[in-house]
Amino acid sequence: MTVHHLNELLLICSLVLLIAVAAVRISSRSGLPSLLLYLGIGVALGQDGIGDVGFNDANLTQVIGYAALVVILAEGGLSTKWKEIRPALPAAVVLSTVGIAVSVGVTAAAAHYLVGLDWRQALIIGAVVSSTDAAAVFSVLRKVPLPTRVKAVLEAESGFNDAPVVILVVAFSTSGPTDEWYVLIGKIALELAIGAAIGLATGWLGAFGLRRVALPASGLYPIAVMAIAVVAYAAGAMAHGSGFIAVYLASMVLGNSKLPHAPANRGFAEGLGWIAQIGMFVLLGLLVTPHELPGDFWPAVIVGLVLTVAARPLEVFISLIPFRIPWQEQVLMSWAGLRGAVPIILATIPMVFGVEGSGRIFNIVFILVVVYTLIQGPTLPWLAKALKLGDTSEAADLGIESAPLERLRGHLLSVAIPDASKMHGVEVAELRLPPGSAVTLVVREGKSFVPLPTTVLRHGDELLVVATDPVRDSAERRLRAVGQGGKLADWLGTGGNTPRRSR
Repeated sequence: MTVHHLNELLLICSLVLLIAVAAVRISSRSGLPSLLLYLGIGVALGQDGIGDVGFNDANLTQVIGYAALVVILAEGGLSTKWKEIRPALPAAVVLSTVGIAVSVGVTAAAAHYLVGLDWRQALIIGAVVSSTDAAAVFSVLRKVPLPTRVKAVLEAESGFNDAPVVILVVAFSTSGPTDEWYVLIGKIALELAIGAAIGLATGWLGAFGLRRVALPASGLYPIAVMAIAVVAYAAGAMAHGSGFIAVYLASMVLGNSKLPHAPANRGFAEGLGWIAQIGMFVLLGLLVTPHELPGDFWPAVIVGLVLTVAARPLEVFISLIPFRIPWQEQVLMSWAGLRGAVPIILATIPMVFGVEGSGRIFNIVFILVVVYTLIQGPTLPWLAKALKLGDTSEAADLGIESAPLERLRGHLLSVAIPDASKMHGVEVAELRLPPGSAVTLVVREGKSFVPLPTTVLRHGDELLVVATDPVRDSAERRLRAVGQGGKLADWLGTGGNTPRRSR
């Protein structure tokens, strides 16, 4: 490759990245997962599109897809709060194991009897589409006001269920007789256990080291955190365990440890996650041959309909029987089982193994993901509200970012007051922040000013709060408490154990 060709390649990649970043704005306004827009960019650039780029390397797509998924799972683990997800772990584990078996069986039967695929192809499709997508779940659910338990179960499930599905797809795609069901169950259990053990150990060791090693530059900490997450994946995979479970759990441990420059770590991971999503989805769009899709449209719709209205609800119902979760939450979890890039990536596995009809399998999965994401993504907030689980009148949590002030042993908190926050109408003095913290600046309608104790806060305000290191956590708890309970936070039991100022 010449320097001229390299310059052209860099220009094209930069333009695609800029277009994809601009597409995020459309995604946030429409409620659609961004994957659809990125897939559309890839299709437009690929065969039959304006770019007419011929690309059919399924092996390269699979490798890059796996690498992108590692980054996405790492970002998801770093941003997952342990105290919220801990109660949901048992339900998520059952959904990711027992639930997968139910979903594969029902969907495969539909693909065989209703669409006419042979049993091998039907089982591959059943396994591929049974995995919910971490990127789609993280991007959609964190924008929808849902109960904490529902969000936690769905996010944990999306992080856990990739591992058993990958094992099943590889087993069904391998030439020769498939292992007996009890052998597959044993393999899945063993790989999950190995991956979980390695992930937890790697995360703990990494957090232990980062808290005690002073790196020469703050910008090295985010790189080190992502490197530890990737090491967890590689170690898990090399030990014949689940690398996906390992990277998710290691990242969760790192994200919930009090690491130096934690906000910068999460911000760096979020940026890498966006780049990984964009690259992965555009590449998957390039792999598609649009003129081959119409012939598989109705088979994809039929399989997707059975998956959405039968397999997924049955999976949720059977898996959650021991946990006595209300039926409204079960209905919402059934509808929120979003598919995305992961099923499309997994659909490249039979192509790499040379399975007969693998091209048709890929087309069916691609159409299914696009059609049902278009339906499920935008209607999820409406369904949550209809089930009285997504009432937007409830107080929204504050968006708080923290930047460490190393030499002053303090933190600068950036607090955004959303429309539904009960901090609206509260005076600065009524926040009753702990001694050692104070509101230093208010940004309102593009203008900034130093507030007085009597300044009344409004929706849309952004506050800069300085807090010393010892009271940083209690100041954030107090801000969130007022955001949820308003002036009456103490009397409503949401005071966050914040010490009052002395009069």
